[in-house]
Amino acid sequence: MGKEKVLIIIPAYNEQENIQNVVNEVMATNNTVDVVVVNDGSKDETLQRAKRTNAKVIDLPNNLGIGGAVQTGMLYASKNHYGIAIQLDGDGQHDPTYIKSMVQKMEEGYDMVIGSRFVEKTGYQQTFFRMLGINITSILIKRITGVKIYDTTSGFRAVNKGIIEEFAKQYPYDYPEPETNMKMILRKKKILEMPVEMRKRMAGKSFITPVKSVKYMVKVTLSLLMAKLKLKEY
Repeated sequence: MGKEKVLIIIPAYNEQENIQNVVNEVMATNNTVDVVVVNDGSKDETLQRAKRTNAKVIDLPNNLGIGGAVQTGMLYASKNHYGIAIQLDGDGQHDPTYIKSMVQKMEEGYDMVIGSRFVEKTGYQQTFFRMLGINITSILIKRITGVKIYDTTSGFRAVNKGIIEEFAKQYPYDYPEPETNMKMILRKKKILEMPVEMRKRMAGKSFITPVKSVKYMVKVTLSLLMAKLKLKEY
């Protein structure tokens, strides 16, 4: 895999039908990485089923949301001296066979590698409202930073030790991917979007409805603008 110690962070909320298969697939295709599952206050058997795998499992007593779960994973990575941390969703949409390529790109000197559905054309089909939200945040980030990120909401991301330390100290609880992408660009971090094919979730149902997609689009736009204003203060 390389010289760096690599941790795969899998935030999971009510993923009892997927979590064992996701962890087992990661370990079967990447036998030199460590895996931590952050159970984000699930109300089903996610915790019990995660414990049946060889992953380290952190159980959050309350649901913190994706930002809190990922930050917990980054804290674990920081405390245990990992050089690379890779976030991977617990629903099976992220193909772990790309992990090796992501690590290789990181070891070439990138600070962050984003697994992107849209930097090159793939077979992935997105709903109209989700795609609208992604396009709007992409345009907004480009206007603020001068850099275009095609897949602003991708949760399939690798970061180096420096960013691990930053995310362990401070990480947005809402809309973390677009906001942190923007912040890292403004801080002159070297970022790469790497084309990946993503899959449909293995089982279960997404909680994101068209109405929630519209609300997300509005809120993330305000979040990006507020984050930009805060950065100006420092």
